[in-house]
Amino acid sequence: MNQTENKSKRKPEWLKVKIDRPGNLTHVNTLIRSLNLNTVCEGANCPNRMECFSKKTATFMILGSICSRHCRFCNIESGNLLPPDLDEPYRVAQAVKSLGLKHAVITSVTRDDLSDGGAMIFAMTIEAIKKESPDTVIEVLIPDFRGDFEALKVVMDAKPNIINHNIETVSALYEAVRPEANYAQSLELLKRVKTYDSSIFSKSGFMLGLGESEDGVYELIRDLKASNVDILTIGQYLAPSDLHAPMVEYIHPDQFKAYGEYAKSIGISAVASSPLVRSSYNAMETFEGIGYNSKK
Repeated sequence: MNQTENKSKRKPEWLKVKIDRPGNLTHVNTLIRSLNLNTVCEGANCPNRMECFSKKTATFMILGSICSRHCRFCNIESGNLLPPDLDEPYRVAQAVKSLGLKHAVITSVTRDDLSDGGAMIFAMTIEAIKKESPDTVIEVLIPDFRGDFEALKVVMDAKPNIINHNIETVSALYEAVRPEANYAQSLELLKRVKTYDSSIFSKSGFMLGLGESEDGVYELIRDLKASNVDILTIGQYLAPSDLHAPMVEYIHPDQFKAYGEYAKSIGISAVASSPLVRSSYNAMETFEGIGYNSKK
């Protein structure tokens, strides 16, 4: 299917979200606020946040709620940066334990102002969760650390199960969409995950609907495979506001399916590709697609 077939800006049926178990929303919101935590679900205005909260899951965002970068697709605020909260890792661990999470996703704002990009706080959070919930699968969604691979190693030495770093979009759109990042640098970071520790799974994701070409998407998938990515997520970009990068088009689910099938055909182990997919949405189910069992 040609990507340009659907140009309508009216939200199609396949992007409308159903909410199950709304009674759990209050529980999760109350817990997050009582522990003074941030979630990327709310900070990034994720379309799935109500569904995830209703399932008693959330993606915790450490290192504050203010980002040092200004990516044109992202809804996280920029502004005055505060010092890291050294107690935050332990509060995240308490939330993971209280929610009984089997799979915990930890991400962060980008903190270029910190010498290690926040790597030590990531490591402390991983270690705290392991202590409180030893059977929980831990996935960390990390920034690029400005190419500081020693910072990456600090995170890896804490032994999360999955290291995720989103490539976000095709190389041709980086200058317009992600000007403070570098496409080759992000690929190199992903490649080094396997170089440092082959037992840790690597993961990445990107968005569609920003005006990318089909050839550009297929090239991106091949680049991720060459970087030894185990898990791939592909979802629809939705502009948070008129001030953000514009959404060029809604991509039909059939096109998502075609990209997902291609990624699997060239050897990427687990792929989630559909309009509502986000990096941490149904992360446990996607990981289980690899056949991983935390009891092994």
